[in-house]
Amino acid sequence: MSDPEKQCSGTDCDNEAGTLQCPTCLKLDIKGSYFCDQDCFKRNWATHKVMHKRQNAGGFYDPFPAYPYTGSVRPVYPLSPRRPVPKTIKHPDWAKNGIPQREMRLSRSKVDLLDAQGQEAMRKVCRLAREVLDITAAAMKPGVTTDYLDEICHNACVERESYPSPLNYNHFPKSLCTSPNEVVCHGIPDQRVLLDGDILNLDISLYHGGYHADVNETYYIGDKAKADPDSVRLIETTRQALDMAIEIIKPGVPIREFGKIIEKHAASRGLVVVKTWGGHGINTEFHPPPWIPHYAKNKAVGTCKPGMTFTIEPILALGGSREVYWPDDWTNVTVDGKRTAQFGAY
Repeated sequence: MSDPEKQCSGTDCDNEAGTLQCPTCLKLDIKGSYFCDQDCFKRNWATHKVMHKRQNAGGFYDPFPAYPYTGSVRPVYPLSPRRPVPKTIKHPDWAKNGIPQREMRLSRSKVDLLDAQGQEAMRKVCRLAREVLDITAAAMKPGVTTDYLDEICHNACVERESYPSPLNYNHFPKSLCTSPNEVVCHGIPDQRVLLDGDILNLDISLYHGGYHADVNETYYIGDKAKADPDSVRLIETTRQALDMAIEIIKPGVPIREFGKIIEKHAASRGLVVVKTWGGHGINTEFHPPPWIPHYAKNKAVGTCKPGMTFTIEPILALGGSREVYWPDDWTNVTVDGKRTAQFGAY
């Protein structure tokens, strides 16, 4: 993954940035405005200075002004400060230093099977995650920011004596992922205002009693979104694909079968599966094995067994399945700028 502060901010410039920073950006506390040399800075001044006006108007800015965005969504910074979680709530091991050390040591071939006590603990944490998702979703409407939704989610987790699992996981800065329109997944909540006509995925995970839960859904923002045939086809087909995969879960079913069902239904509605992302195990760890592919002809090994807990969370796209990262190294977007939807259950 790239380091946004090592890339020159000049439009269409592929050089690494030097130490030259825009002096106006320094005064306005705009991060990451590095250029490879003085000539490049001068050539890009006419387009670069527009960012200063945006910052002066409301204090908000695009942190990656030279990035060739693929769609209409833009990051709106600054990010709000990290929200605290009381010490009385049990924290996962990455809460302090951002590194999921236990997860990194896991065998990728060993799948844990929960006993009756573990299964009941999972049922409880999953119910809590569903509550938090519904509370957060109820606050969505045109005009609110994704950062506001992060605040709602964070507070709802804390009220349930739960740690929001994404917070500081591999240094992710927020308590949930908000992915609008062409954002495939892992969008960072910021100051962007939701618009009538947007679609938005809320991906919520929490840690309670030593166990994680992970759930997500895609929603219509305003009446314009509900009236857009492509958005409706995308969202409802993705919802149906998840439900159809869940219906076949029972002991003995090969894990590879879920992808066959999902991709067949997606193709029947003119949609494609984004293959990079899949479901995963979930229990006392956030992302343990098994890996659950969402596409046909996959090579997943193993079958469903009693005590196994995992997510199925397909992502379907209106256009192509290729995706790329923003310079924040988290926000994953479609290369063609077309919309995606995701639904996930555990």
